[in-house]
Amino acid sequence: MKAIIDHIRCPLHRYTFSVRPIRQWVEDHCEGSVLNLFAGTTRLNVDEIRNDADQEADADYHMDALAFLENWKGGPFDTILLDPPYAYRKSMEMYKGMVCSPFRALKDAMIRHLKPAGKVITFGYHTVVMGQSRGFEVEKIGVFSHGGAIHDTIASVERYQF
Repeated sequence: MKAIIDHIRCPLHRYTFSVRPIRQWVEDHCEGSVLNLFAGTTRLNVDEIRNDADQEADADYHMDALAFLENWKGGPFDTILLDPPYAYRKSMEMYKGMVCSPFRALKDAMIRHLKPAGKVITFGYHTVVMGQSRGFEVEKIGVFSHGGAIHDTIASVERYQF
């Protein structure tokens, strides 16, 4: 299957999902039960379990994302959202000096909590996919252009081929 690309112009905000066109795109691509590992301040209109390391964030759990995955005893999810700080500087800014989990370890741990044929939706300033080596196929790419010299936000929707 070839991935379909959506190109959307919208403003940039430190909390990705607070931007209406991005939030709508994410909600449209989520299925079933959703794990939002870096939830931030915006509640999505989906069946969402929210985790964020920031104790002040509007979240159900306040853990490092990898620690959350290592300790989660609930059932698997239909969709996992992965919208971490996009750079070391952003990690330090958003999480008050704490460094976020290693990305490779996060991606490896997420698979254990994803239902067969589940989705992972990942955001970044560059393409950061789960990859074929982990059993995923890209279904959709979202490019969110913010204008000027601001990096585009890029999202990928991947389906687990179990």
